[in-house]
Amino acid sequence: MKKLYNDFFRLAKTNGNWKYLLLLIIFAVATPALAQVRTISGTVTDEKNESLPGVTVSAKSGGSTLTDVEGKFTIRVSGPAEVLRITMLSFVEQTITVGNNTNIAVTLQPDLKQLKDVVVIGYGTSSKKDLTGSITTVKADEFNVGVITTPAQLLQGKVAGLNVTKSGDPNQQPTVLLRGPSTLRTGAQTPFYVIDGVPGANIDILAPADIESIDVAKDASATAIYGSRAANGVIFVTTRRSKVGQNRLTYSAYAATEAVSKHIDMLSGNELRDYLKSNGQTLVPLLNDDGSNTNWQDLALRRSYSQNHNLSYGGATSNAEFGVSVNYLKNNGILKNTSLERTILKGYINQRFFDNHLKLNLTLTNSQSKNNDVPQAQILPGILFYLPTVSPFNADGTYKENYGRTGSGTLNPLSLIDNNFTKTERNLSLINGSVQVDILRGLKFTVNGSLQREQSNVNQYFNSASGLAVNFGGRASRNSNVDKNTVVEGFFNYDREFGSHSIKLLAGHSYQQNRINDGFGVATQTFSNDNLTYFNLSLSNPTSLSQVPFGTSTISTLRILSYYGRAQYQYKKRYLFQASLREDGSSAFGVNNRWGLFPAVSGAWQIIEEDFMKKLTAVSDLKLRVGYGVSGNSEGFNAFTSILVFGNNSKFLYNGNITNALGPVRNDAANLKWESTATTNFGLDFGFLKDRITGSVDYYIKKTSDLIANYNVSTTQYYFNTIDANVGDIKNSGIELVLNAKAVSGKNFKWSTSINLAHNKNVVEKLSNEIYTLNFLQTSQLGGKGQSGNYSQIIQPGSPIGTFNLWHYLGKNEKGVSTYQKADGSVTAAQPLTTDQMVAGNAQPKLVYGFSNTFNYKNFDLNFLVRGVLGNKILNATLANLNNPVDSKIQNIPRFTLGESYNDINGYLISDRFLESGSYLRLDNATLGYSIKPKVKSIKNIRLYVSGNNLFVITKYKGIDPEINIGGDTPGVDNNNFYPKTRTFIFGVNASF
Repeated sequence: MKKLYNDFFRLAKTNGNWKYLLLLIIFAVATPALAQVRTISGTVTDEKNESLPGVTVSAKSGGSTLTDVEGKFTIRVSGPAEVLRITMLSFVEQTITVGNNTNIAVTLQPDLKQLKDVVVIGYGTSSKKDLTGSITTVKADEFNVGVITTPAQLLQGKVAGLNVTKSGDPNQQPTVLLRGPSTLRTGAQTPFYVIDGVPGANIDILAPADIESIDVAKDASATAIYGSRAANGVIFVTTRRSKVGQNRLTYSAYAATEAVSKHIDMLSGNELRDYLKSNGQTLVPLLNDDGSNTNWQDLALRRSYSQNHNLSYGGATSNAEFGVSVNYLKNNGILKNTSLERTILKGYINQRFFDNHLKLNLTLTNSQSKNNDVPQAQILPGILFYLPTVSPFNADGTYKENYGRTGSGTLNPLSLIDNNFTKTERNLSLINGSVQVDILRGLKFTVNGSLQREQSNVNQYFNSASGLAVNFGGRASRNSNVDKNTVVEGFFNYDREFGSHSIKLLAGHSYQQNRINDGFGVATQTFSNDNLTYFNLSLSNPTSLSQVPFGTSTISTLRILSYYGRAQYQYKKRYLFQASLREDGSSAFGVNNRWGLFPAVSGAWQIIEEDFMKKLTAVSDLKLRVGYGVSGNSEGFNAFTSILVFGNNSKFLYNGNITNALGPVRNDAANLKWESTATTNFGLDFGFLKDRITGSVDYYIKKTSDLIANYNVSTTQYYFNTIDANVGDIKNSGIELVLNAKAVSGKNFKWSTSINLAHNKNVVEKLSNEIYTLNFLQTSQLGGKGQSGNYSQIIQPGSPIGTFNLWHYLGKNEKGVSTYQKADGSVTAAQPLTTDQMVAGNAQPKLVYGFSNTFNYKNFDLNFLVRGVLGNKILNATLANLNNPVDSKIQNIPRFTLGESYNDINGYLISDRFLESGSYLRLDNATLGYSIKPKVKSIKNIRLYVSGNNLFVITKYKGIDPEINIGGDTPGVDNNNFYPKTRTFIFGVNASF
């Protein structure tokens, strides 16, 4: 070799031609290497042998590409030793050595754990195994099926500790309660919604088909990052986004028919006549009996038909995602002239620049709805009370009325439906965008901005034949209001791993402004005819200014400033720690307490990662969690809550003119602050047999202090006789259990099942302090014959919210008259005093549960959901009011009353006789589907399904339905106003192209 080198250099020196020799050497060396570089091709498919577009294929030596719509790719490789890395979100990564292959076929398997592992935690995401708080995730394929008017219904029976109740009214919002009531203020118990990172967004702006997943954060260690608005829990909603390389068109639709699932069994006309005759009584023939047998429930209620259509298109490239969708829903209510019609449009675009270092996102959503309603407060009791011996119409076709009739339900229900209406048009829009910049490795800065605008136009008309506006010549009202919610946030995220250590840091600032009730309202009366209804109020002819009242809504602007931070730390993926702190300042509260701190700390031990667990092969997951945090509740407050307010409280005559008198209507409350909820949570997550069986157990103590209530004060010290103050305490404690199992996992047959159980104990601990005294608070003023001043519930220390305070029924005496126990223990057959009322149970359930099952056999799928509650009480005030045998000459009675003595003058009194068990078990949904996969590339999948909702319910409750509203400060009361629940049957189709 040495001789060769010497000869080579001698030759070069002799010839003097270095350049040519050098090129010759380079060519000789490079030729073998260039011979190794070549282009290969391949195809990537999923486990079902369907092409996968958008898969990233990268070579170890450098260079990468994406698969096309048919899953094909080409890439240059350095030689047989080249290694290709094939990756795609939600699939298990593969690495392949090229060898001498020129065409490679790759099959990616879905990463089932990853598909269910990503959880939204607020200003970021986390894997489920890294959670230290109590968060439940519900994916789109687990959502409830039915005529869904609001996304909250998707979660009924799906989340332990979350109780969602809704009547059959298409225009009514559901009651959503998480881990028990923790405030005394009506409307302040709803969880805080975050949609795609937008805090406080209105959940009703979304079509259910646009939702990818919902994460429910329960304990304060998970919710405190949202501070003063998170005491009732936080619900994170993630909408659908296109995946890289996919262009997909989807269409889903259903048609549904609904009918009343249960009627109250009232007497027919003939049965009422026979009952009166047997007791020596008669109806007044001309006024109350025209020989008819009218079933008012059948006349007022109907079988309704609904439809829903959702069309969406989305696509994505390596640098952008985009999509647009439109949803149309028409839900006709079972009460005539009630309906909801809604159209939702949504579009988004996400763009990445500079090798993904800059990300821009923009989303536009608009929801337009039209609600038709009738005066339900009069119609729903009217269809029960109104005499069945009277026909709806006079001989000339006009509605038959007797305005001189006394008793309950004195107006013709069908006339109320046809001669009165309320039309509401609601336009809800949300514009939200974000800019994210990758500054350094692991360090990102994000700016989010959103504007939510809601305009509501409420128009009402009672025509000249209306029994609610007799001799008014028509009465019209129009109200229009605009609410705007603006949010701007900026925050830093820093995520790094250092060997066995991992840290995630968050720091941010938020500004929010809510401007509400920007609008007007006016009412007037006396029109020459009913043709224009409310459209031209100038054609009215009121005889005085007092007949033209103006709306009382007040414009207010509320601002919230926030600073927040969070630190997460892991060591060897075994020991996890998280701490967060948020400081909120709100203009709604007193000048002395406008700022509040909301800290949280939590930790977890991944026991499964310990060496001693390796021998326990049956255990696949085991994690212990513990957390403590404080969050606040600022729901239901406006800019004037804590300041001295003057308003119009009377009128007086001044110089011959009627003048408004201004006076104080609210006191200054300089010390008013947030209600504060501190939650301690202990949790255990577990899995067995390679996660064939998984679940969790959580025990929590949730204590709310500084409850806000209205207290009486002396007008010698204050301008007004009441003041809002922070005084009381409420405690909720409970346990939640979730079990999931893949019972069967065969090639053609699969069966998965899930059950969730939740027990909560609620107690009011105090209502008074050294300044303000409130021994008890009476609620639920139900009215009724001779009972207008009575309250049926009481809030007092030592008892839960929803405690019933009623007369104690002792049975009937020898004359058949109901008797009651007085406070001194004696018995009376007369109407007792309010001081004779006593505690008689409560409306809080002892157990809330849900049980779901999914079966798959080849192309068939079947799933059903059973849910219910145990241990709660319902006050059936509807039955009490109907049970009035003495008044059966002027109003109808239920079949229940046939067993009563006609002499029972107390039968209608609201007592614990009508306090019934509210426990029930409901087959809430059953769905059977069949999937078709045509051998056509342009059609990916078509699924046809039939579904039934509210198929049966097992209960001892005598009312229409035991699923009574459990929210607010008067839960568990059925009082002549319950819109009947429906039984629904659906046929639907889902198609993707």
